[in-house]
Amino acid sequence: MEKIVSLCKRRGYIFQSSEIYGGINGFWDYGPLGAELKRNVKELWWRTMVLERDDVAGLDATIIMHPLIWKASGHVDTFSDAMVDCKTCKGRFRADQVSEISCPQKPGKTVKECAGEKTEPRPFNLMFKSHYGPVESDDNVCYLRPETAQAIFTQFKNVLETSRHKVPFGIAQIGKAFRNEITPRNFTFRSREFEQMELEYFIRPDEAVEAICGRVAGAQEIGSRELGTENSDWGWEAWHKYWVEQRIAFYEKIGLPRNTLVEYWQKPEELAHYARATVDILYKFPFSKRDQRGELTGEELEGISARSDFDLSQHERFSGKSMGVFDDELKAAWEKLPKEKQDELRGRYFEQRKRYLARTGVPEEEAGKKAADDANALGKGQYTPHVIEPSAGVDRLILALICNAYCEDEAPDEKGKMEARIVLKLHPRVAPIKAAIFPLLKNKRELTAKARTVRDMLRPHMSVFYDEAGAIGRRYRRQDEIGSPFCVTIDFETLGEKGDAFKDTVTLRDRDTMKQERMKISELLPFILSKIR
Repeated sequence: MEKIVSLCKRRGYIFQSSEIYGGINGFWDYGPLGAELKRNVKELWWRTMVLERDDVAGLDATIIMHPLIWKASGHVDTFSDAMVDCKTCKGRFRADQVSEISCPQKPGKTVKECAGEKTEPRPFNLMFKSHYGPVESDDNVCYLRPETAQAIFTQFKNVLETSRHKVPFGIAQIGKAFRNEITPRNFTFRSREFEQMELEYFIRPDEAVEAICGRVAGAQEIGSRELGTENSDWGWEAWHKYWVEQRIAFYEKIGLPRNTLVEYWQKPEELAHYARATVDILYKFPFSKRDQRGELTGEELEGISARSDFDLSQHERFSGKSMGVFDDELKAAWEKLPKEKQDELRGRYFEQRKRYLARTGVPEEEAGKKAADDANALGKGQYTPHVIEPSAGVDRLILALICNAYCEDEAPDEKGKMEARIVLKLHPRVAPIKAAIFPLLKNKRELTAKARTVRDMLRPHMSVFYDEAGAIGRRYRRQDEIGSPFCVTIDFETLGEKGDAFKDTVTLRDRDTMKQERMKISELLPFILSKIR
């Protein structure tokens, strides 16, 4: 990791925030190349999750929201980590990481191994607390959002009505989130300010699916189907499996090989109380733990959770506003069901709603009455949608891409002697600079003019970099190290000085193979576009 951290600073990917003042732990700034890489990743996610689909709409919500939102979501009461203090070094550490974190005074030992006196673990809420308005009081407390998801839930009805979508459909958002981590570590992996890419995909409860379709398709059935009308009988298990597969395919598409990813299904005891299933997509970072065989176990890039109807139900309870939907297909289908089937589905829905209400502390008698009302409303075409949530961290994904791309090999210098080469083998889709343009010599006006013409031809379609300083081999090495997939060299053959056969051709060099080939300038744009799109 030391080499990767060094490269990120040296080449303008990632800088320590407030570095000239000594830095601030858990906060990072993205330099010119890092900003471009991050923008490429977010744009690809948005295109994949929103623009290329008919069933997802976008949202861009505020960072500060009504404080009751975080009461409803459980963050005020339960969003905390256990913390211990060391009375000797005055350090504070997450209780579940004392066996992994080095002692500040004795780096050869972990916090657990050092002899310093430790306090008993106590809860530490991870939300950043602030106030809005000119007076600081308990009446105007607010929080920096610890996740982007809750804004999607609170705006669910507005988006549903204005986008003219029907369940099943999703709402996507990319944005900043903040968590006051006790011990930020592993470079940008665990930070206090970070960015999320989240989708909340709203689906019918299984009882509604069965009423409409006569059956509920399981997860094993989704492989042979196209997304569309054929998925109308998908239950929550099918939708959950579908989104797991979609997200893994996305990571492969942007350059993370399948063998670097782990699909981890959380055990029942690991699940959040509201979750029916959660899959964590892990990446095998260099700092990941190793199993008994010495294999990297991976660290979380993204979680895909089947969250039931917990979130919308909570906001309905706390706000007093209905978060349910009317489904005309369900109402029409229900009327055609035999009474025995109606009673069966109503009974199952009643039990599911009663369990939710009991878990959230509603008294038993009140919970039974409310659950009965909800079950009767199902027969009238009304229900609270369930949710599948793919939630990814932008910063963790950027770090994974850089770690995966980092490579050291050898390449010949100008005299043919082999020398060490550092190369970032970023996928062309995410690489900050798609093509670097070089005139062979900077003191030949004809070469520099032609090179700038090529640059200007490519620039409207992709990020390019013009460089005329230094030997051509050194220029290649600089671009290898920052991850540019292609270098284009304009030489005397381009000008036609060695015959018309090579006039208006350039040398195109591939970063990974270092292979060079002649290509007509007219063919350059479509060729590179085919690689980066």
